[in-house]
Amino acid sequence: MRRKDRERDRNFALDVIDRCDYGVISLVTPDGHPYCVPLSVVRIENEIFFHTATEGTKLDILRVNPYASLACVTGVQVIPGKFTTAYESAVVSGNVTEVTDEKQKIAALRALCLKFTPDNMDDFDNAISRSLARTGIWKLTIESITGKCKENKTKK
Repeated sequence: MRRKDRERDRNFALDVIDRCDYGVISLVTPDGHPYCVPLSVVRIENEIFFHTATEGTKLDILRVNPYASLACVTGVQVIPGKFTTAYESAVVSGNVTEVTDEKQKIAALRALCLKFTPDNMDDFDNAISRSLARTGIWKLTIESITGKCKENKTKK
């Protein structure tokens, strides 16, 4: 990281992932082109989970090249009177694999739902019984992680 004054530790980066509204996964297609897509993500220990359909471009890419980078950003604020923003970010890299174990899939889906739709948990078991077979769950195992904070230094 070029700006060492903005670098933060692993725990800061993990906290950003836990608080972010979404992350953007970046992949490389078999012919070398970049491909990125936003995802709803949740972290359980050293793995970041996301749900998906069972077919699609990102899955086609991951089945050939499972290495990915994920960027998460939170706390974005435009700085009044300046041409900049304040924010917190985390960038993770690692291998992405499909989750096929039913218990692990359900645990990841439960964690995702608790993060994003906690008011709907009364219907979680019904939703699982209706859609688990057609829901893909994938996990990115964290191999490297960096955190960054650009603070609002404007005086109030």
